[in-house]
Amino acid sequence: MPSLRTALLQSSGRPGAVAENLKALDEAAARAADAGARLLVAPELFLTGYAIGDAVPELAEPAEGPGSAAIAEIAVRHGLAVLYGYPERDGERIFNASQLIGPDGVRLANYRKTHLFGCFEQEWFTPGEQTVVQADLDGIRIGLLICYDVEFPENVRAHALAGTDLLLVPTAQMHPFQFVAESVVPVRAFESQMYVAYVNRTGPEGEFEFVGLSCLAGPDGMVRTRAGRGEELVIGEVDPEFLAASRAANPYLADRRPGLYGSLA
Repeated sequence: MPSLRTALLQSSGRPGAVAENLKALDEAAARAADAGARLLVAPELFLTGYAIGDAVPELAEPAEGPGSAAIAEIAVRHGLAVLYGYPERDGERIFNASQLIGPDGVRLANYRKTHLFGCFEQEWFTPGEQTVVQADLDGIRIGLLICYDVEFPENVRAHALAGTDLLLVPTAQMHPFQFVAESVVPVRAFESQMYVAYVNRTGPEGEFEFVGLSCLAGPDGMVRTRAGRGEELVIGEVDPEFLAASRAANPYLADRRPGLYGSLA
């Protein structure tokens, strides 16, 4: 099975300007496709911006809303799948969500962030209730989490037990927590034997300062590609043959003793 070439778009776009963010995503998709990527991952709440304050209700839209339709057109035009973050409206509730659109424009998966970070998110968003959301792309089982979710090892292990090969984590990682991108994410990839694509915003935005450092970590705990602190598009390979060999050599999942862990829940 061939590798899945994956592009990570490290950018904050322009908060509050959906049309401009869609344009930036389209331009990144063109560059990613030219480089042979089959998947483009954008950061948390990329469609609208993260630090949008009381504009959240105004900019939130349903999973099948106009932003989804526009990104489906981008995916089809460039022949690659796109994962993006956005505020999802479902009736009176709003979720911090991410959605995966296939290269044919079909909506493959929608995930609602289960662990909300800080006062801003807890004020505006409802926490999701489904831990494991997955889809298949080119023979790779893809799972979705968002930012703070990956800092809970239980979330990543749940994906490992469900067969996730590549975990996509759009994020808004801010100063001074850059150790998550530098250390925690590669460890999560190793301890649960999967690839993890952690894709961050960058630079100042409202009261926040995002640290960049987006990365694709492999099941050996090694980082395949990493961005710096500024706007950047980086590309890495998700190799299913290497993943299978790594899982055979590191049998963490097979050696688990679940009967000992009941107290953790």
